[in-house]
Amino acid sequence: MSLDALRGFDMFWILGGESLAYALHKLGNNPVTRLFALELEHVDWAGFHFYDLIFPLFVFIVGVSTVFSLSRTIAQHGRAEALQRVFRRALLLYVIGIFYSGGFTNPWPDIRLLGVLNRIALCYFFTGLIYCYCHSSPRAIVGICAALLIGYWALMSFVPFPDVRPVDSSGAVISMEVKATSVDQLNFASTNRLRGVFEPGLNLAHYVDQKILPGKKWDKTWDPEGLLSTLPAIASCLLGVLAGLFLQNPSVPDRRKVAWLVGAGAVAVLAGFAWSLQFPVIKKIWSSSFVLVAGGYSAMLLGAFYWVVDVLKFQRWCQPFVWIGMNPITLYLADNIIGNRRVATRLFGGDIKAFLDTHIAIGFGDLLISFGEIGIGVLLAWFLFRRKIFLRL
Repeated sequence: MSLDALRGFDMFWILGGESLAYALHKLGNNPVTRLFALELEHVDWAGFHFYDLIFPLFVFIVGVSTVFSLSRTIAQHGRAEALQRVFRRALLLYVIGIFYSGGFTNPWPDIRLLGVLNRIALCYFFTGLIYCYCHSSPRAIVGICAALLIGYWALMSFVPFPDVRPVDSSGAVISMEVKATSVDQLNFASTNRLRGVFEPGLNLAHYVDQKILPGKKWDKTWDPEGLLSTLPAIASCLLGVLAGLFLQNPSVPDRRKVAWLVGAGAVAVLAGFAWSLQFPVIKKIWSSSFVLVAGGYSAMLLGAFYWVVDVLKFQRWCQPFVWIGMNPITLYLADNIIGNRRVATRLFGGDIKAFLDTHIAIGFGDLLISFGEIGIGVLLAWFLFRRKIFLRL
């Protein structure tokens, strides 16, 4: 139950939790609400806020879930059946990811091939393959994870790439933020080579996207869920696999499991921030230091939820999170297609919002809309749970 609750806690912030924090900040601007509002915004580039944990935490949870689902499949039906399941689920999730990003609304090349769900699909695919062949050897999984992180760091730090920044008529370099709005404007003919540069649009991962990745790119000339940065994202999923294997070990008492998860998580966070002195913590290139920081916090959260929900059996408070956590992709798609906030605004916007802002307090209308947004998501999750409808890929 703790894993479902943690997954639901993670999804809660996507389904309206962040808008609730913004509404509270607007209603009562004080140091506490300012801190919450700040933590629920993505860092522009280098650094780490709580909201930067949402995506890698989900990838980590995918790794933990992989252990329990594929272990059962391998034991009951063999590795071949498990491999078929990995292929099938990854392909379906990848196709859903394309649909989520707009599908075929626009003509090619204005179609995004990589995005959040696509990255989850790729991470699950490669992690599933690794687990099917290495589930009996945690050391091999540790080695692969370390190789991915160190190898990605080496590529990003030492492999040279052209300085693709545009130039003006005099040959002076123009800032990427000022000029580059399409790949066609980049200076691929540049003879100046760079290495160990980690700037937006000017690093090896983004150069690979600019040169190779077809279709629409989220940030015009590069994609935060691009090709090369998928490698360390797989490592994030493998960290979840290692945590899942540890939880599955019957020879370790529950209290020791909690202590080890929290302790190992704290060490990973410290190691990640230490590594960031050379390879900054940057979500948009999924830097190796970012993997350690996000993976460390994920392990600590898993340990805390496991302790409270499964060991101490305090379970009533987390039921809404469990409902959400058992249908995460369904709720994610429903929010994209229906738009929980749009529905909540239709119910509580307009004159109702204006009345509350005028007669109660400025920002109270936004607060009610945020509660409505969350309520719609939780109500749908409860309905699916109550009807025992679990749409699994």
